[in-house]
Amino acid sequence: MFRPRPTQPSQTAPTPEAGPSTPPALTSDAAASGIDVPTQPVAGPSAENQSFVSKIMADNPYFSAGAGLMGIGVVLTVFRRSLTLGTTFAQRRMLVTLEIPSKDRSYPWFLEWMAAQSGSQVGKGKKPMGFRSHELAVETSYKQHENGSSEAVFNLVPGPGTHYFKYQGTWFQVKRERDAKLMDLHSGSPWETLTLTTLSTYRHLFSSLLTEARALAEASTEGKTVVYTAWGVEWRPFGKPRGRREMGSVVLGEGVSERIEKDLRSFLGRGKWYAERGIPYRRGYLLHGPPGSGKTSYIQALAGALHYNICLLNLAERGLTDDKLNHLLGLVPERSFILLEDVDSAFSRRVQTSEDGFKSSVTFSGLLNALDGVASSEERIIFMTTNHYDRLDPALIRPGRVDVHEILDDAAGEQAKRLFVKFYGNSTTTTQEGEEKGRILREDETPLTDEEVEQLGNELMRIVEEERSRGRTISMASLQGLFIRTGAKESLDGIRELCKSRGGEKAPYV
Repeated sequence: MFRPRPTQPSQTAPTPEAGPSTPPALTSDAAASGIDVPTQPVAGPSAENQSFVSKIMADNPYFSAGAGLMGIGVVLTVFRRSLTLGTTFAQRRMLVTLEIPSKDRSYPWFLEWMAAQSGSQVGKGKKPMGFRSHELAVETSYKQHENGSSEAVFNLVPGPGTHYFKYQGTWFQVKRERDAKLMDLHSGSPWETLTLTTLSTYRHLFSSLLTEARALAEASTEGKTVVYTAWGVEWRPFGKPRGRREMGSVVLGEGVSERIEKDLRSFLGRGKWYAERGIPYRRGYLLHGPPGSGKTSYIQALAGALHYNICLLNLAERGLTDDKLNHLLGLVPERSFILLEDVDSAFSRRVQTSEDGFKSSVTFSGLLNALDGVASSEERIIFMTTNHYDRLDPALIRPGRVDVHEILDDAAGEQAKRLFVKFYGNSTTTTQEGEEKGRILREDETPLTDEEVEQLGNELMRIVEEERSRGRTISMASLQGLFIRTGAKESLDGIRELCKSRGGEKAPYV
């Protein structure tokens, strides 16, 4: 017995807005035959017109499990890499970088130039190009005044990090990077690198910028003499540049200064002559004499007259070896004298262990090879000084290593007179209006006429010559100290007390 089904609440299907509908006859026939026929109307294109990708996405179970998302990730990765490669290629084509390591000579020049941009002008007629940075480093220096006082000068420069500045209308990026793992064994400072970046079109501005930085650095040493000392295997300035000493401030024996200066100027103008004859372009000078005769002072004055600097080298310095000596002599800064003071004392305590080896930092054979060996450098001027000429090995002072020998002896009578007139006679002072002559007087000193100065100078010459005939001499340093302490007339009374005997020798120093 069949029970009638309960009547379900009728649901009205939404009426389609457009599209074909299924005929009633087909619906009843399909229902009678047991075929499911959708009662909802189908809108849009038919199933046969669907795309291949849509069918895969609808029917493929792997895509629905996550393969589709992986494919999208691959596409995005490829796009990101393409964008990175494109950016790198554009940077290589459009940007140019310049790396300046801390070991390069232009590194301190550029840092000084950067410090000058913070508030000062570089050159005349140029606008200040200061730039601001939130990462700063300080460089402290001392400025010495003419009256003897000094003050500390603090220069704020960009520290490690990224900075930007504008130069000649073009923007530059500066990266100052510091590697704490790499250290300079000599100074103990970490390794640093400056990297400058700008548009490739303006790469020529790098040369202009570095030239300007060098000019700024050289402006601080203009009219001065820089003294370099050996710092490991490189030369570094020692202290602040010194004012150039006038040639007339050092009084030597008659004709000595003129002979040395003439020979040196002749050597500087014969570079081509040396090259044509295959002769090494080197010159060595030996100044010997008793202490206080003005050897080092004269070298300093000569360097100032020729606009040269001085490289001071101590052969007895700890850690200096034959290899370092050769390296230092091959890297001497341009336009510099090499000064070996008291060269006799470097090997005075040496103990010979073999035919050419010694127990010292620098061997004697190593010094000879550095001065005139196969690996010795060209275009070099060496000055040596010694107080004991007889202690020098003949191999050290032979021609080719030392070309000019000059003795700077104790004061002769004529030499002492010239120093006296220089102290108490008329002096020439250069001012803005020109050269002016006047006397430099002590507060308790009465002015002297030229005739009086001449008479006192002749008396001084007579006393010095008389003492020399007795084997008693006085050094130029002692005379200078006496003239500084006393007046013109008082100085004559203390001359004989300062004269010292040299073991009964009456002949000039040899």
